[in-house]
Amino acid sequence: MDAIKLYSLALPVFMLAIVIEALYYRFILSRSYSWTVTGSNLVVAVGRLVTDAATKGLVVLVYLAAYEVRLFDIPMKLWESWVALFFGVEIAYYWLHRYSHEVRWMWAQHSVHHSAQQITLSTAYRLGWTQFIAGPWIFLIPLCWLGFDPRAVMLMYAASLLWQFWLHTDTVGKLGWLELIFNTPSNHRVHHAIEPEYLDRNYGGVLIIWDKLWGTYAEERDASPITYGLVHQIHTNNPVKIAFAEWLELMNDVRRARNWRDAMGYMFRAPGWRPDGNGRTSRAIREAAGIPEDTRARPRTPLSATS
Repeated sequence: MDAIKLYSLALPVFMLAIVIEALYYRFILSRSYSWTVTGSNLVVAVGRLVTDAATKGLVVLVYLAAYEVRLFDIPMKLWESWVALFFGVEIAYYWLHRYSHEVRWMWAQHSVHHSAQQITLSTAYRLGWTQFIAGPWIFLIPLCWLGFDPRAVMLMYAASLLWQFWLHTDTVGKLGWLELIFNTPSNHRVHHAIEPEYLDRNYGGVLIIWDKLWGTYAEERDASPITYGLVHQIHTNNPVKIAFAEWLELMNDVRRARNWRDAMGYMFRAPGWRPDGNGRTSRAIREAAGIPEDTRARPRTPLSATS
C-alpha cells in the first residue's frame, strides 16, 4: 500500500465523520456549527491537493536522490524496520512541526491550519498551499538518507497525518492514561489555543512524549476556556485569503525592512519578531505572562494562576 491509496481509503470515512460531527453538534449538543467554515476548509483542502500533486514529483526526486547515497540498506520486510521508521517519522514530525511555528517562513504556510477559530474535524484539512517552498518535507530527507525506502517513509508520514484527523474536535474529552503517551483531542486542542500557557505547545504527531522530553508540553485545564486561531486573527472565509494572508504580511514586512539583516530576520526568525526587540513573539507573550519557556522548569499550576 502506498500513501495515495491510504488517503483514498480514508477519505470517504473522514467525510462521513464530518457529517456525523455536524449532526452531533446540532441535535445532541444543541450548539452552532458553521457549514460555511467547513465549506471553506474543504475548498482549502482541495487547493492543497492540487499543489501537492504539482510538486510531489520534485519531492520524490529529492527523497530518491538521498536514498541513492544511503548509509544503510534497511530491509522493510522486517517488522523491526517499521517500528524504527515509526519513531523516526515521529521525531522528524515533531521538529518539522516545531520549526513551522518558530520560523516565520515556515509559519507562513502552517498558519493556514491555525487560522481556524472553530476546531472541528474539517479543520484537519485546512492546510496551506505553499508547502513545497515552505519546506517541511525537507525534514524527512534524513530518513531516506539513512536507508529507509522513500515509499515507506511517505506511507508512514501519511499514516501519522491520518491519525491527526480525529484530534481536531472539541467533542471528545480527556482519555485517561492515553493522554500521557498519545496525542489526543485534548492535547491537540492545547496546540490550537492562543492562551499564553498553551501557545506553541504540543507539537507531537501520534505521540505526545516528545513534547514532554523537549519541554513543550502543556496539559489542557478543565476549568480554563480556550480561544482558537491566531494571535492576530484573520476574519475571512475566502480560501485564497486564508491561504496567502501570512505570506502577504511577510512580504510587506520584508519590503519595509531597513536593511538585509532585518529582511532576513522577518523571514527566518520567529513569527512576530521585530528589529527593535518589541515584537509579539510567542516567547515574549509567555514572558509577559510569567510563563517559563521550558515547561519542564515549572510545577503544574492552573492557568488562572499565571494569567
